[in-house]
Amino acid sequence: MSELASREAALDQQIEQAREEARREVAAAEQEARRIVSEAEARAGQLQAEHDRTLEAETGRIREEARAQAQAQAQDTQARAAGRVQQAAEQILRAVLP
Repeated sequence: MSELASREAALDQQIEQAREEARREVAAAEQEARRIVSEAEARAGQLQAEHDRTLEAETGRIREEARAQAQAQAQDTQARAAGRVQQAAEQILRAVLP
């Protein structure tokens, strides 16, 4: 009977050791998971910042291109208008002066 009680105590001790080992492994796994999540969040933040910078640069490039096109069109329109004014002035002078 004493041997049986001794075996039972030894088994209880082994079970408790296994439980403690499992608790440590779970705690280590949780800590590793927190580290991985933290790294993923940091990387996501870096990627978002990089995307924002790229988007800002592309937006600036598009705006500058549009500004240059608008300026070129305005100059072209102004040149055509000046040419038409010149033509109109010449026609008026021809009509008024024989």
